[in-house]
Amino acid sequence: MITMKNVHKVYPNGVTAVNGIDVEIDKGEFVYIVGPSGAGKSTFIRLIYREEVPTKGEIIVQGVNASKLKNKEVPLFRRDIGVVFQDFKLLPKLTVYENVAFALEVIEESTTVIRKRVMEVLDLVGLKHKARSIPDELSGGEQQRVSIARAIANHPKILIADEPTGNLDPDTSWSIMRILEEINARGTTVIMATHSKEIVNTIKKRVIAIENGVIVRDESRGEYGYEI
Repeated sequence: MITMKNVHKVYPNGVTAVNGIDVEIDKGEFVYIVGPSGAGKSTFIRLIYREEVPTKGEIIVQGVNASKLKNKEVPLFRRDIGVVFQDFKLLPKLTVYENVAFALEVIEESTTVIRKRVMEVLDLVGLKHKARSIPDELSGGEQQRVSIARAIANHPKILIADEPTGNLDPDTSWSIMRILEEINARGTTVIMATHSKEIVNTIKKRVIAIENGVIVRDESRGEYGYEI
């Protein structure tokens, strides 16, 4: 599903964020991306959804060479990829319903489909009762659940989560993880960058550890491996 071949990313300031990565991620996997701050984790996942373009190498996502895409081709490419951010990135003046619906409106889904799907994903994340609320009326955990609902509204085959529990308390973090596990159980590939030792060591999944832009460890049921 995702293949990286000799991928490098050097930024204009000379910083090498990714340095010769080779990896494959199969359909339906749940993968943690771990490593020290500044190791290249965020660059690694941004390369997958074409937020960044590699300086060298090849990235194949669902048969598409992401490194060769023209800018005008990126929106169509991203329709199969949902992204969840640490800081939620919700539209502050829109309701919960409208934030999730927006993801479907931009791909011109019908009103009937949008109405049905929005309520389905809000039900999955336990927020149907908050559909008319605006983000400022929600807790951090609730905002993250809205962010997840928006990311999966279009039935993406890949869900990328960049530190999705980073700003949340422990109890809320576990509730977010249960939702991500449920999404994965339904067939979506989940790739999650995280600094949470407790989550990684408790919910055993594949662990890819990155240090200085290089994969130093890749284990099918790995542990976090770093001191917090």
